[in-house]
Amino acid sequence: MNIAASIKSKINKLDSGEVFNYDTLGIPPNEFLAAAKALSRLVEDDVIRRYKNGVYYKPKQTAFGELMPRETTLLDLYLFEKDKQIAYVTGLRLYNELGLTTQISNVVRVAGNKEIKAKIGNLVIKPAKAYVPVEENNVSLLQLLDVIKDFKNIPDMDKKRGITFLRKKIQELTDVEKNRLIAIAKAYPPKVRALLGAILEALSLNSLSTSLKDSINYLSTYKFGLSKSILPTISNWNIS
Repeated sequence: MNIAASIKSKINKLDSGEVFNYDTLGIPPNEFLAAAKALSRLVEDDVIRRYKNGVYYKPKQTAFGELMPRETTLLDLYLFEKDKQIAYVTGLRLYNELGLTTQISNVVRVAGNKEIKAKIGNLVIKPAKAYVPVEENNVSLLQLLDVIKDFKNIPDMDKKRGITFLRKKIQELTDVEKNRLIAIAKAYPPKVRALLGAILEALSLNSLSTSLKDSINYLSTYKFGLSKSILPTISNWNIS
């Protein structure tokens, strides 16, 4: 079977609306040129649509016309590269998904190993800072630290609920994950290390909190809009 026939056969097995690229189709690099020509012909024949260079999808027809792939599916194109996670969603979209705010936005902040800017339908992807290299096994920890970093500025978030959320998430981490969280936190701004340390101390994880306290200036103060009734340990970390 030649490359064109092989590609068409594989595409026929895909579901309508499914997004694919050369990796999905299992095309080796030495056949990229022939594959590009075959895929261009399928685009011309309306069998598939080109989303962007090297990325295609199978159109889905409905009673209301042709549908684009779901935004979440297209967003994944920017978060993964050759099946490896290289970026993650942060900012308002993340905090809404976590239930910390009811506000939504058409701007999606993406932190990654490279700057990512794109437009997906009505969504606008804008870059955010990644403090350490992004890998699949640290994304949830990075997102947790981002919540702490932006804690004061998350729209309409109840502070008590926010601290309860963070305490619960940290408690659920394994010992290995807790130690990794501490290591990553040291790459974040001091205010993040301070609030994380106060939460760890409140959870009686003193060996971990001590490690963070040694990394910040004891004369600095950090404003989060918190009171002792919400987090009793804040005075030990110059947090208000």
